[in-house]
Amino acid sequence: MANTKLSAFFSLLLVFCSGIAVGVVGYRAYNTSVTPSAKAPEKRPTPEEFRKHLIDEMTREVHLDDQQVALLKQIYEQTRVRFDEVNTKFAAEGQSIHDEQIDKIKKMLRPDQIPLYDALPTRHEAERKKSGGRRKGGPDQK
Repeated sequence: MANTKLSAFFSLLLVFCSGIAVGVVGYRAYNTSVTPSAKAPEKRPTPEEFRKHLIDEMTREVHLDDQQVALLKQIYEQTRVRFDEVNTKFAAEGQSIHDEQIDKIKKMLRPDQIPLYDALPTRHEAERKKSGGRRKGGPDQK
């Protein structure tokens, strides 16, 4: 009787230890396959580099002549100017909406809460700098 209890105990102990071993091996295999490689991130091209690449590709693949290349450069430049105008307008409208939001929030707060609310952007900026510039939460406060 004592012998069967002892063998049952060692059998359960063996099953438990083998489960641990399988878990450790599985965890290590998963981590090595999921962890990104340590290669350096690719540098993103500047808009000028990207535009030059597009022009070179068009010249090579579509066999553009010199006059067409000049026109293509002009088209890309006009498009860039228009995008800059749209982005500037969008940023201004976005800032206006954000300012309205802040005004509405301040109107709903009690006078003793306004200084606390005004201190939030400073704290958020400090947290952003501490975390390396990554945004964690909602929109920035002014």
